[in-house]
Amino acid sequence: MTLGLKAGFQKLEHGIDPVFDERSRVLVLGSFPSARSREQGFFYGHARNRFWAVLAGVFCENMPESIPEKKELLLRNRVALWDVIAECEIRASSDSSIKNARPNDLSRIIDSCPIERVLANGAAAAELYKRFCEPLYGKAVRLPSTSPANAAWSLERLIGAWGPYLEID
Repeated sequence: MTLGLKAGFQKLEHGIDPVFDERSRVLVLGSFPSARSREQGFFYGHARNRFWAVLAGVFCENMPESIPEKKELLLRNRVALWDVIAECEIRASSDSSIKNARPNDLSRIIDSCPIERVLANGAAAAELYKRFCEPLYGKAVRLPSTSPANAAWSLERLIGAWGPYLEID
């Protein structure tokens, strides 16, 4: 064991910048980037994660393939994207293993944009947000996870659940 970490745990920093601009009105938060996302340097990099398919479905757009296309999809639809956790100890990509977490400073986005709602992608993001961020920024809406581990939810069902919260008048 190195630095007092238990076997299999790594102490990691987030390392991926948030996506937002002055028009962003919905903030979507994950928990912490998966190992695949960390490798790619961008959010929801696991091929079986349905996040990008859900957004494409909600906004009736083509599935984005490249990082620039993903950023454009978010910004065109006034969606900001980041994660609750800035640094933590984690085992691989297991949200349930996160410990000794330090949150991201969400004021970086919330103070720069007319954010109308905060959405948490799954139970772990919702719980981490509630613990670290809710006292500062108010409540977030917990939505079903787009992770492949959430096999009980089909893509169509996810699109139906996420749609009303992503669409802005």
